[in-house]
Amino acid sequence: MKTDYSLMKSNINMLGTLLGDAITRAAGQETLDRVENIRLLAKVSQQGDSAAHDELLNLIKNLSNEELLPVARAFNQFLNLANTAAEYYGISPHGEAVSSPQKLTELFNNLKTQNIASAEICKAIRELSIELVLTAHPTEINRRTLINTYTSINTCLAQLDHDDLADYEKDRIMRRLRQLVCQAWYTDEIRKQRPTPIDEAKWGFSVIEDSLWEGVPLFLREFNDQLVDAFDRQLPVEHVPIKFTSWMGGDRDGNPNVTAKVTAKVMLQARIKAIELFLADIQILVRELSMSECTQEVLDYLDAGKEYAEPYRVIMKMLRSRLVKTHTYLTSLLNEEELLAPSDVLLNNAQLWQPLYSCYNSLIECGMSTIAHGPLLDTLRRIKSFGLQLVRLDIRQDSSVHTDALDALTQELNLGSYAAWSEQERQQFLLNELASNRPLLPYQWQPDESVKEVFDTCKVIAKAGEESISAYVISMAKTPSDILAVYLLLKSVNCQKHIPVVPLFETLDDLNNAKSVMQKLLDIPWYRECIRGKQMVMIGYSDSAKDAGTLAASWAQYRSQEELVKLFADNGIELTLFHGRGGTIGRGGAPAHAALLSQPPGSLKGGLRVTEQGEMIRFKLGLPDVALSSLMLYASAILQANLLPPPNPKQDWRTIMDEMSKTSCECYRHYIREEPEFVPYFRAVTPEIELGRLPLGSRPQKRKKGGGIESLRAIPWIFAWTQNRLMLPSWLGAGSALKIAMNEGKETLLKEMYHNWPFFNTRLGMLEMVYAKADTNIYQHYEKRLVDASMWHLGTALCQLLKDDIEVVLKITDDDSLMADLPWIAESVALRNSYIKPLNLLQVELLDRSRKGHEENSTVEQALMITISGIAAGMRNSG
Repeated sequence: MKTDYSLMKSNINMLGTLLGDAITRAAGQETLDRVENIRLLAKVSQQGDSAAHDELLNLIKNLSNEELLPVARAFNQFLNLANTAAEYYGISPHGEAVSSPQKLTELFNNLKTQNIASAEICKAIRELSIELVLTAHPTEINRRTLINTYTSINTCLAQLDHDDLADYEKDRIMRRLRQLVCQAWYTDEIRKQRPTPIDEAKWGFSVIEDSLWEGVPLFLREFNDQLVDAFDRQLPVEHVPIKFTSWMGGDRDGNPNVTAKVTAKVMLQARIKAIELFLADIQILVRELSMSECTQEVLDYLDAGKEYAEPYRVIMKMLRSRLVKTHTYLTSLLNEEELLAPSDVLLNNAQLWQPLYSCYNSLIECGMSTIAHGPLLDTLRRIKSFGLQLVRLDIRQDSSVHTDALDALTQELNLGSYAAWSEQERQQFLLNELASNRPLLPYQWQPDESVKEVFDTCKVIAKAGEESISAYVISMAKTPSDILAVYLLLKSVNCQKHIPVVPLFETLDDLNNAKSVMQKLLDIPWYRECIRGKQMVMIGYSDSAKDAGTLAASWAQYRSQEELVKLFADNGIELTLFHGRGGTIGRGGAPAHAALLSQPPGSLKGGLRVTEQGEMIRFKLGLPDVALSSLMLYASAILQANLLPPPNPKQDWRTIMDEMSKTSCECYRHYIREEPEFVPYFRAVTPEIELGRLPLGSRPQKRKKGGGIESLRAIPWIFAWTQNRLMLPSWLGAGSALKIAMNEGKETLLKEMYHNWPFFNTRLGMLEMVYAKADTNIYQHYEKRLVDASMWHLGTALCQLLKDDIEVVLKITDDDSLMADLPWIAESVALRNSYIKPLNLLQVELLDRSRKGHEENSTVEQALMITISGIAAGMRNSG
C-alpha cells in the first residue's frame, strides 16, 4: 500500500514541478520562490512549529495585493493537480476503484455460501434499479474548461503508468503534460459570469457524452461477466438497471431563471445531443456490420423482392438517414423555424430499438454472437439507459408556489381564497375538480406572471414526449393537498400523461409527519386509483440536517423510511424512496456502499433513486472508469441490502437513538437559533457574504431575500463553514448527544451499536471523516482576524465542543486516531492539508482587506474568489 501511495505522491511532485516551471515562465522566479517558501513554512507549521507559523503569517500579511494573486492561483492549481493525481490513483491498477468490481464478486460468493435460492437471486437482479438524478446544485466550483484540462492530464498519467515505455514515448507524453499544466495556469479559474440554466444543462450533457456514454456499457459488461461466472446466467439485453434523470433545466424551486421556455429548450437540446451520439454509434455499425446471413425478421425491414448482400448494413444506413432527418427537424424547432415533421422522424425509443434488436437476435441465431455482443449490444443498452431523450427531466417546484397559483385561480372564479381555506376545504375543492369533466381555467384569463409561469410549465409537461419527463417533485410538501394540487394543475392544461407526483419531506417535522400525510392520501379512493400501484416519496437530507443537525436528521430519515416502507407494503403498493443527498456529510453525503447498507431493511426493494450533486458528479461519474467503479458499488450494495438485509435495530438501540436525537437537536438549535450573537458571528467568521459574489450556479443563494440562517440554502450554509475548516453543520450536536449517553453509563451499548448496526457505524464513520477535515487552529485564525473580540467566546465554546466530540467518538470506536480503518481516505486528507492551509491563511488576509477596504479592489476580489475555489477543491465535498 505504501508503494502505491508513493506512486501517487510521485505524480503529485511531478505535476507540481511542471506547474512551478509554468509559474516561473509566466510570473518569474521570485514568485515561484515566494510560493515555495510559503509551502515549506506551511508544512513545518502543520507539524507544530509555532515559529514557522508566525513567520508564515507575517510573510502573507506583508504581501501586496498584486503579490497575493499569483500565490493564491498557485496553491489553487497545486490542489487541483493533487486531486487529479489522487483521482488517477483511485482508478489505476494500484487504487481503490480496482476493488469496486470485487464487491460484486464477494457478494455473489457470499450468496452461494448463504444458500440463497437461485430464483430469489434472479428476481433481485431482475428488479435491480439504479436511477441517478443529476442536479445543478451549485457546488462544482471548477470551470468546464479546466475540468477538461484535468481530465486530459489524468489520461497522460495513465499513459505514463507503464514500465515498458520507450524514451520517445515518455518524452511525447511529458511534452503533452507540460502543455496541459501551462493551459491550466494561463486559464482564469473563476467564471466571469454566472451560468444560465441552459449552461448547466449542457454541462450535464457533457458528463454523459464524455464519460457515461462509455461508462454505462462498461458497467453492464462487467456486471454481466460476473453474473455468468457466478451463476451461469446472462443479463437480458433489454434489462438495463441504470437510468439517468436530470434537474438541470427542470428544478425551478427558488430559481426564477428556470422558466417553462427554458425547460422546453433543455429537453429539445437533450434530444439533439442524443441524436448526435446515436449517429456516431450507428456510423460505427455501418462500418462493421458487413455480414450477409440474416433471419427473415431482418429482411422484413427491407423492401420485399430485393436481394441484399449486406442486409445489416442497409438497415444501419436507413437508421442513419432517419437520425439525420430527426436532427434537422429538432434543430429547426430549436431555432423556432416552421418546418413540418418528416414522416420517418424518430419520435420514440422503440423506433430505434426494434430494428437494432432484430439485428442483434439475427446475429445470435445465425451463429455470430461474438459480433452481436460488440458495439451493437452497447448501442442497445444505451437506448435503454439514455434513449432518444438522452436524460429524463424532473420538474421541481415549492408547494407554496402551487398554493399561490390555485389561490389566484379560485379568486378569479369568485370561489374565495384557496390559500385561506382549511386543509379539509382544500382537499374537497381539489377532489371535486379532479373528478369534474368541465374545463377549469377561465377563458382569456391573464394572471400575474408568476402564476402564468406555473400553468405554462404544466403545458410544457403536457406537450413533452412520453419518455422526457420522469417526475414532478414538490418541495416542502406538508399536507395531502400539496400533492393533489399538482394533479389538478396538470389536469387543468389537459395533460394526458401519467406523471409521478413526488412529495419531498425535508424538515424534521415533515419527516416525522410523512407517514400520516401518505396514509391520508391512500385513504382517498381517487388517489389510490390514480397512482396505479406505485408511489415515489423523496426524503430530504439537506434541509432536515440544516433544521435539526445531522444526527437528529439522519435518525428521522431512518424512521420515516421504515414507516413508509411498512405503510406501502401493507397497502400492496410499490414504493420507491428518492434520496435527496448532497455531497457533504451535513447534506447526507457518504461513501455509496456504506450509505446504502445503512438504510432500513426493505427500503431499497423499489430500487435506488438518488441525487448526484455538484462536484460529486465529477468525482463519482466524471470518467468512464470512475463511473464503472461507482455503478458497481451501487449495484452490489443494493443487491446485498435486498438479499442480505441489515438487522432491524433492537429496541434499546431505538430508545437511545430517540434520546440522542432529541439531545443533539437541542444542542444544535441552541447555537443556531437561540444564541443571540450567532448570526453576526457566522457572517463574520465565514465568507458567507462573499460566496454570494461567486458565480457558481444559476440559482440564487437564498430562497427569499433578507432573513437569517433560516432563509439561507443548505449549500452555502455548509459551504461557508467548510471554507474556514470548522465544518460545523456536519457535526454540531452529534458528539454532545454521544457524550451525554456515555456519561449515563451507556458506553457498552454504544459500542454494541457501532459494531453490529450498519446505520450507527456509518454515522460515526462520517463524523470521523468530518473531524479529520476540521482544523481548529486555522479556524481560530479566522476568528481572531475577522470577528469582534466580544464574540470570541462562541468560537472558544465550539472548538472545545469539537475537541470533546472527537474524544468521545474515538472512545466508542476504540481507535487511537481518526479513520484508522480508512487509510486511503486518511492519506488523501493529510496529503491535501499542507496545500489547503496556505489558502486558508491567504483567504483570511484577503477577507480582512476586502472588508476594511473603502472601495472595491478587483485584484483582492479575484484573489479571494480563487482562495474559495482552491479550498473547495481541497476539501472536495464542499457543499
